Amino acid sequence: PITDEVFFKSLESDAVILGACGGPKWDNLEFSKKPERALLKLRKELKLFANLRPAICFKQLVDSSTLKPEIVSGLDIMIVRELTGGIYFGEPRGIEPIENNQRKGINTHSYTTEEIQRITRVAFDLAKKRKNKVTSCEKSNVMEAGVLWREEVQALKDKEKEYEKIDLHHMLADNCAMQLLKNPKQFDVILADNLFGDMLSDEAAMLTGSLGLLPSASLGAKDKNGKIRSLYEPVHGSAPDITGKNIANPIATILSLSMALRYSLDLDKEADLLETAVQQVLDDGLRTKDILSPGKKEVSTTDMGDAIVAKLK
Repeated sequence: PITDEVFFKSLESDAVILGACGGPKWDNLEFSKKPERALLKLRKELKLFANLRPAICFKQLVDSSTLKPEIVSGLDIMIVRELTGGIYFGEPRGIEPIENNQRKGINTHSYTTEEIQRITRVAFDLAKKRKNKVTSCEKSNVMEAGVLWREEVQALKDKEKEYEKIDLHHMLADNCAMQLLKNPKQFDVILADNLFGDMLSDEAAMLTGSLGLLPSASLGAKDKNGKIRSLYEPVHGSAPDITGKNIANPIATILSLSMALRYSLDLDKEADLLETAVQQVLDDGLRTKDILSPGKKEVSTTDMGDAIVAKLK
């Protein structure tokens, strides 16, 4: 699903921006050849262990959410998901025959102290720039790996003086899923492993009213020169049902570029300008089909992109 040429170019790049991939036409391919495997390979080989997924409810789109405006208005959550460990990468894995002509599927969920604490540092460092609050989610009531996760997150908080002001809370992942619907603004930074982070970030994204608005960043560790390998992509999928119709929302991809400017290229001013341009276009009442509401003007993918570019000139 990814050629060696493309893969090595990604290794040499300051940042990688990825378009959504996958669709029904590839559903029957061998598992290792599905498009999504390319994404997993990039994450693993680039050592992108930290996935940042903001869930922000734009003031212009409060009515697009399925929840009441008073629940989501002003929502600003950052979900930090561990990306290269856990059940998606654990061994052993596979499908094997067993007795009585049955089959068994196997996946392994495991984490080490180092894996847990390095992603915890990312969450804590982000929280220091926000509201100093972190909610760590696991299933310590039924999973030993969840017990370890809770213990190691707490241990890092307790031993590192730089994190003494972090307001750390532990919450079972299923309770977090319920609380995101009941009272999402109680959260600031949510920390989770690969599996639960995947689920909770998708749920949080839907609080905002449209997946077409939300970017994400996947980051590795800094090298000796302070450079990090990184990959940026919209949260939404490939939406094969609207391929070629020029109606997809480009804002999530544009804001993924903004995250690249901010986290990989240290161009905070340019990132601010791009994000402001998006806000101004929404203020002007332009909407793609997925976020269209009464009284607003429906525009195509191309028109939305052109309008945002025009605000930058």
